[in-house]
Amino acid sequence: MSGFSRTWRVMVKATLLLLVLLMVLAAAAAGAQATVQPPQDARATSPTLEDVPYPYSVSFLPLTVSGRDVRMAYMDVPPAGPANGRTVVLLHGMNFYGEYWAATIDALRKEGFRVVVPDQIGFGRSSKVVMPYTLSGMALNTRKLLDALGVQRAAVVGHSMGGMLATRFALLYPDVTERLVLYNQIGLTDARLVCQPTPTDEVYRQVLRLDYGAIYQSIARYFPNGVTPVVQKYITRQYGWTLSGNWPEAAMVRALAQQMVYEDPVVYDWPNIKVRTLEIGGERDGATPNFPALARRVAETIPSCQLVLFPNVGHVPHLEAPDVFHRELLKFLLS
Repeated sequence: MSGFSRTWRVMVKATLLLLVLLMVLAAAAAGAQATVQPPQDARATSPTLEDVPYPYSVSFLPLTVSGRDVRMAYMDVPPAGPANGRTVVLLHGMNFYGEYWAATIDALRKEGFRVVVPDQIGFGRSSKVVMPYTLSGMALNTRKLLDALGVQRAAVVGHSMGGMLATRFALLYPDVTERLVLYNQIGLTDARLVCQPTPTDEVYRQVLRLDYGAIYQSIARYFPNGVTPVVQKYITRQYGWTLSGNWPEAAMVRALAQQMVYEDPVVYDWPNIKVRTLEIGGERDGATPNFPALARRVAETIPSCQLVLFPNVGHVPHLEAPDVFHRELLKFLLS
């Protein structure tokens, strides 16, 4: 075994052991915060977010996926002033959807960018279908959306799970990917090397019985500087899904998407990325133990990649430190 392989396996094992420790600590914290209660105004909310306002008009692209007719929701936002002729695609994370990119859309369109923001199938306002989910399938759907909109090339920005998707998109469609931004992405190791799979039915049972405390902890860990009202609304909405009559089916969709993260690693895609790339994120990322070291490994592995890390910022800098995040994002895109 090569020295590189040994080092990589040690890093993976150390990271996953730390992840287990964080899960134990999170469980302990959840117990300690048993007094955390849902807001008094918490109510059932639609898993397809019809009751959540989006910052710009939402359109739908009809698709056929796994023999099912589905709709892919998206925002296609024109520049605010003179157009620079370029397009940016923003790809959301597992616990979010296109709506949370509102401030980033505004920052980009002020600089003349057209901004396309899809909700992947299974997320946001798009169809929720019980079927296998893959990153390659999501990348293909995103490519079909860009084709339908007449976008030949775009800068692709992916956050969290969207960073895994952006990686796969750049691998499969380098001719379409003008630049790539990997932003606090998850999937920085191949968990299959050290962890056995969890049956989908068990993952489904875990998701189905999520309560407010568990949802609070899962999102609050992203924000080391505390839960602001902006963050709280995402916690309350996600809790509201569990009160919906459609939650059992939506929980299965979520379980299948979580399985995708385990079963469809992107670590082997990185050496083959051909486009200019930015690896960016908050150093205090509660979603990924040892994120700074792993992010450096990504930057070293992708042939043309620069690294920007924000101290004392967590998993979602565009919500926690938007001015700093947007400054670095625009610097890269406009350079």
